[in-house]
Amino acid sequence: MLALMMDRALNLPSILEYAALYHGDREVVTRTVEGPIHRYDYAAALARSKRMANALVAMGVKPGDRVATLAWSTHRHFELYYAVSGIGAVLHTINPRLHPDQVAWVANHAEDSVLFFDISFGELVGDIAAKLPLVKTFVAMTDRAHLPAQAPAGTLVYEELIDAHSPDFVWPEVDEREASGLCYTSGTTGNPKGVLYSHRSTVLHAMALVAPDTFDLGARDAVLPCAQMYHANAWCTPYAAPLVGAKLILPGRHLD
Repeated sequence: MLALMMDRALNLPSILEYAALYHGDREVVTRTVEGPIHRYDYAAALARSKRMANALVAMGVKPGDRVATLAWSTHRHFELYYAVSGIGAVLHTINPRLHPDQVAWVANHAEDSVLFFDISFGELVGDIAAKLPLVKTFVAMTDRAHLPAQAPAGTLVYEELIDAHSPDFVWPEVDEREASGLCYTSGTTGNPKGVLYSHRSTVLHAMALVAPDTFDLGARDAVLPCAQMYHANAWCTPYAAPLVGAKLILPGRHLD
């Protein structure tokens, strides 16, 4: 006999939808890679995430495709956490502190088709682009004025994609057991090893983090993750904070 209680999949976009509805004015604050402080709230973050979801679909990104990032902890990276997994694709956060040969190796091993990168990694991306035959699209996570000169030819600009697409987007129904994120280990013997998260595992991890015996988070708290968002140990913080409406502070490139 099946129960009569509400039954819904544990999907990641539902977290940001909840935050925008019940904690829409709580801030996400970023020290941007360009320098200035950027502030907006969860309601605006949801709208921009949906714009990026529309942009990804327009690029031809399909469920199961791997979308890579070489990025620090910023509001744009935060948006990709929801936009990429929300359309059923897999967010592959690459550790930029790996040797360039290993950065290229993990991107090829994961079969990444799109690579988003912060401007501080423009030279790195320009140097390894020729070694990434499967990457069809490069996107600089900035505006046109700060596009790195070293970026590969044809690189798209994040803010132009945001401006060009609508905030109206209906998240597709994704099986909660489907992969949502991919993170490769560092400091291991041989080549890095990939860890593949599901929607279900990440939602449950975020719920565990906010519990009293772990971080004990609530809507009155402010959270500043010290581990960068490409790190496995930081993977759930961008989900745990909006899960309870906590203020999220993203330090960008430096913890100053």
